Amino acid sequence: MKSISKIIAETKFKNRPKNISREFQAYGVYLAESLQDTKHYSLYIKLAKGVDRKILEEALNFTKGYYEAKNKAKIFMWKLAQLKKEK
Repeated sequence: MKSISKIIAETKFKNRPKNISREFQAYGVYLAESLQDTKHYSLYIKLAKGVDRKILEEALNFTKGYYEAKNKAKIFMWKLAQLKKEK
């Protein structure tokens, strides 16, 4: 059986922010890791705080449909801009 410290040390994203205390921060980290854009955690945390969750979820679900995409973050931002214009 592995200890908790070893499991945490083996996590995929080691540069994840450590001081997450709010729900929107956790969701922003989830977005960044889902889109494989871990360099821009703060951008996704800001989006999670200021943009309606329904719009973010719709853009994320749209992006997950692109399996062969080289840069899912660009597709996400494009779809997010489209959804904001519509609403």
